[in-house]
Amino acid sequence: MSSRKIKFIEVKSELGAGTRGASMGIDALKIAALDYGSSLFKKYESVEVPNENNLLFEPIGSPYARRIKGIYSMWEKVATEVSATLKKGIFPIILSGDHSNGGATISGVKMALPKTAKLGVIWIDAHADIHSPYTTPSGNMHGMPLAAVLNEDNLNNKNNKPDKETVDYWNKMKKLGNIAPKITYKDLVFISLRDVEPEESYLLKNNKVKIYTTAEVKRNGVESIARDTLAHLAHCTHIYISFDVDSMDSSISKGTGTPVRNGINEKEAGSLLVRLIQNEKMCAFEICEINPTLDSENLMAENTFEILQRVVSQLV
Repeated sequence: MSSRKIKFIEVKSELGAGTRGASMGIDALKIAALDYGSSLFKKYESVEVPNENNLLFEPIGSPYARRIKGIYSMWEKVATEVSATLKKGIFPIILSGDHSNGGATISGVKMALPKTAKLGVIWIDAHADIHSPYTTPSGNMHGMPLAAVLNEDNLNNKNNKPDKETVDYWNKMKKLGNIAPKITYKDLVFISLRDVEPEESYLLKNNKVKIYTTAEVKRNGVESIARDTLAHLAHCTHIYISFDVDSMDSSISKGTGTPVRNGINEKEAGSLLVRLIQNEKMCAFEICEINPTLDSENLMAENTFEILQRVVSQLV
């Protein structure tokens, strides 16, 4: 694979999470780098997108899309930065707080690509993140990024009645960059998905979304899963990988807001990402949901930093 110029985009925003602390995940990664004596963060260009975490001290706003106004503002900033980076021919590695920001990254990628391009998304996560303000049980927007980029309200499973302001902001998020939908269900692959609500299951089943379970990763091996994932997305011209650290088993992922049992281990995660990132279609990579306030001895960030090092070594 040809070497690429990379740039770290730091998004220290946790507005979409239910627990506090994910905005500190990027600094926890940097501490892990120091502990390993690594100069990774000195070697490559880095930019920090201004965050709006001061809004955490203010009322949440709508219970069905908490802090949506601030999150939309973050989406605009992140999408602009990702798009500008790609247009310069640089590969963006987004280090993010909570997973709501993944929708901003996808928006930014789409904004940078020609209209004829087809974007595939590999979502490595314990959760489907495919709720909308109409279906969410929690109101936390880190459970909604994929619904936004799919232009999906899931009104067949409507449980909530969001107010007009929430609906207006939700529609603006879906249409960010004047592109809606940004991906279709067949452009999406989940890996290690295992904690799904009924409203999300309905969408996944109805749209025949490709899912590789943890059991399949362990049974078939990383090489086979990576090959099958890329084959499923063969119709796509570009591919983005989103790696939520809670895809890893809760025995090693205490340092994240919503740990779930029966995940992949750090070796499987690293090998899978290394194998996928080698593909020429990869155009962006994101890591999110490291929460050092829930961790002991920065273990989550250390495991993730080792994975990040392996990914970067394949790109440069």
